[in-house]
Amino acid sequence: MSSFTSLPETMPAPGTRWAAAVVLSALLALFTPNVAAVAVDGSTTAQPSGAVQAVDVLETLPVKGRAPKTGYERSLFGPTWADVDQNGCDTRNDILRRDLAEVTYTGSVPCTVKTGVLADPYIGTVINFVRGTTTSSAVQIDHVVALSDAWQKGAQQLTTEQRTAFANDPLNLQATDGPTNQQKGDGDAATWLPPAKAFRCEYVARQVSVKARYSLWVTQAEHDAIAGILASCPGQPAPATVAPAAATAVVYYANCAEAVAAGAAPLYLGTAGYRAGLDGDGDGVACEG
Repeated sequence: MSSFTSLPETMPAPGTRWAAAVVLSALLALFTPNVAAVAVDGSTTAQPSGAVQAVDVLETLPVKGRAPKTGYERSLFGPTWADVDQNGCDTRNDILRRDLAEVTYTGSVPCTVKTGVLADPYIGTVINFVRGTTTSSAVQIDHVVALSDAWQKGAQQLTTEQRTAFANDPLNLQATDGPTNQQKGDGDAATWLPPAKAFRCEYVARQVSVKARYSLWVTQAEHDAIAGILASCPGQPAPATVAPAAATAVVYYANCAEAVAAGAAPLYLGTAGYRAGLDGDGDGVACEG
């Protein structure tokens, strides 16, 4: 799912100075593209070919206690859903476009997402997204490393520009079920993990990558929780990017008559063509009459 720079397949014993140099060198290449990797002893190293493992990146993160939450405000991480990449679309719509399949837009410009289908990795369920005042919140954008958690673990020392980048970094963002996102709050890996166990390895690997990218730390409990998860998936890579959802053809029926004429009725929740607007009784089956 993700692309990444890699470490050598053969690593020396953990804790050696050489090992630390190689891991830090690979991280430099991983998180600052087009910059030559330089080891801590000042020597330049060739960019390696094996996978950068999340467990190795985890061991480069400082382990400290939480700093006070005093002074934390959402505004310290820049405007909500800024257009940091200057592509004309705010970050929320960028992530919806990346994570949803069968996307339609409110206008002719592919920017503001109108509808789509999310295969939610956090809960292992398919969610149909429909933009609207009472429906948009069904799909929210989670900060994989929560803003408040980041504030308490190093982000206070970042500039506003760096915090804005953090809050809008695609690696740190994932579309998910609204109630699940609310349940997570500002929890770290020691207090909250995705209900879908199959996604937990990738989830904590992304947390590790994000914290390394922005020079944040972990608490001992958080470190141990992440290490425990990663022990169940040896070789889990530390991602640098998140690939978009697999492209699928858009299936849209303006009304049930069109669905019937196409031989597609009834339409079931999670299948192509289903949308809440066709499901009058909200039972997950549209155009059933």
